[in-house]
Amino acid sequence: MIKCVGLSKRFGYVQALDEVSLHIAKGDVFGLVGPDGAGKTTFIRTVCGLITPDKGTIWLAGAPPDRPGKTSQNLGYMPQRFSLYGDLTVMENVIFFGSMYGLSKKTIIARAEEILAITGMLDFKKRLADQLSGGMKQKLALTTALITRPEILILDEPTYGVDPESRHEFWKILYSLNQTGITILVSTPYMDEAELCSRVAFINAGQIKAVDSPAGLRQAFGHKLLELRIDSRDPHILNGVPGLLDVSFYGYKYLVVVDDIPTARSDIAFHLARLGISTLHISEAAPTMEDVFVALAEGGTD
Repeated sequence: MIKCVGLSKRFGYVQALDEVSLHIAKGDVFGLVGPDGAGKTTFIRTVCGLITPDKGTIWLAGAPPDRPGKTSQNLGYMPQRFSLYGDLTVMENVIFFGSMYGLSKKTIIARAEEILAITGMLDFKKRLADQLSGGMKQKLALTTALITRPEILILDEPTYGVDPESRHEFWKILYSLNQTGITILVSTPYMDEAELCSRVAFINAGQIKAVDSPAGLRQAFGHKLLELRIDSRDPHILNGVPGLLDVSFYGYKYLVVVDDIPTARSDIAFHLARLGISTLHISEAAPTMEDVFVALAEGGTD
């Protein structure tokens, strides 16, 4: 559905994309994750035709790369920042953007009623966009992106800064859209959202470092995790213990990245006993997408 081969883009001294190749299959909910400045937005804007790559090729919905106009109505794009008109109502915004695609007002209104019902915005169609909450603004932006009934929906961090309840509602909408056959590409800074995707690509410094299902990425983590609860709240209490690759403190527990669990257990126990600190709980834990993210960002996994 989306195929990119060898995409590269440089802005001055910054190599924003460096030989990026990805294949997103029809029906995927495909997540793109990476640290700030990794190239997520540049990649998405390039796929949408808003940025011209220095080199590389893009296929969308089977259309050849030299005829991008053929896919304009097959692609719905929701940018990172709310970019609709605050002094227009919800319905006026939808009509304005639908008309830019050459749709008749009658068609736009009929489709808008349907989409606004899906997004729970039907009762707010006469409200000014400036008077909407953050979550409702994102739903309005999604409505305008869907007005052409696209086969592909591309969203750039659509829930950034939105409260958890609204994020949950937004993802329920995305899943319902995906079940109708829409292929979704979404970038997100939230690892719990990455877990909801069928496949995930991790991008850093303009390069794709890993692509797999969330389960596959966790399985390829390459290290072991220990969850530790002790009679201490000092985030640096484990400093000096040999063999610990990383230690994270979460206020009530420590997550410790190691390669050898039996040795790490013994070394931690000896260290804490020497300090007179009781061990309340220690067990092996399954890696999360957050752990995978950190490892890939630090170059710990290829």
